[in-house]
Amino acid sequence: MTIHSRPRIVVTGTTGQVGWELLRSLQGLGEIISVDRSVVDLSRLDAVRALIRSIEPSIIVNAAAYTAVDKAEQEPDPAFRLNADLPGVLAEECKRTQAAFIHYSTDYVFDGRKDGPYTEADATNPLNVYGASKLAGEHNALDANPATLVFRTSWVYGARGKNFLTTIQRLAKERQQLRVVSDQIGAPTWSRSIADLTAHVIARGLGSTHAEPAWWTVHGGVYHLTSNGSTSWYGFAEAILQRSGITGVAVEPIPAMEYPTPAVRPGNSRLALNKLQSVFGLVPESWEQSLTKCLAPTSAERIHAY
Repeated sequence: MTIHSRPRIVVTGTTGQVGWELLRSLQGLGEIISVDRSVVDLSRLDAVRALIRSIEPSIIVNAAAYTAVDKAEQEPDPAFRLNADLPGVLAEECKRTQAAFIHYSTDYVFDGRKDGPYTEADATNPLNVYGASKLAGEHNALDANPATLVFRTSWVYGARGKNFLTTIQRLAKERQQLRVVSDQIGAPTWSRSIADLTAHVIARGLGSTHAEPAWWTVHGGVYHLTSNGSTSWYGFAEAILQRSGITGVAVEPIPAMEYPTPAVRPGNSRLALNKLQSVFGLVPESWEQSLTKCLAPTSAERIHAY
């Protein structure tokens, strides 16, 4: 690993929900270097390689992704470029300098047909292009660098940007009735919780590498990282309205078949968190607790999930 006076941590995708929060959560852990589209076109892999080699980071946290799930059905190439090829390149560059690589994946690597929560050992079977591209990214990263941690998360939302939370709040101002899918189940996960939990793992890794140089490799692999508990999109919408103090809007539960989309979504997106707890001692908050914090006036302050 390249030695700097302070750990040099590159964060990609910092205009996105998770990347934005990482800039806050990682403060104090080292020199944080933000890489977004204003710095380099992440689809130009040769340019990405050159940039990373000029920085020589200690850790790369890759929060960049192609997240237009439905659009990916019509344009798989850019989805695979960002979600599959880019992680492989970043992991290779980390391996070259013995740096650690952290990457985010998705519940959409599963088909949703299992009755209970999915574990990291369960067979994957993505139903759409987005899920397939993210699964390919997992494989590319892990194959390129054993010091890779992949965090699969689900139903990511935040107080900024375009996501389910902000969409429901906007629609509630425009309509008196909302129809929301009730037969897809998952764990709504606040982007800040993801960032804070990631920061905890990084802090532990940085504190352990002097005594155990192979810490990142020993702990490399796939981990599920979501909020605790689960609900439907309908239940999530109801909770958003209630906690936002929005009244006078009726929410009607509907089956997914009444809201067809180009990309098929899994019916069960629940991810088991046992490995995260047993390896790192982390117990994420419930999705209800995180939602309440996200909507509170104090959400602008730094809130740790550990």
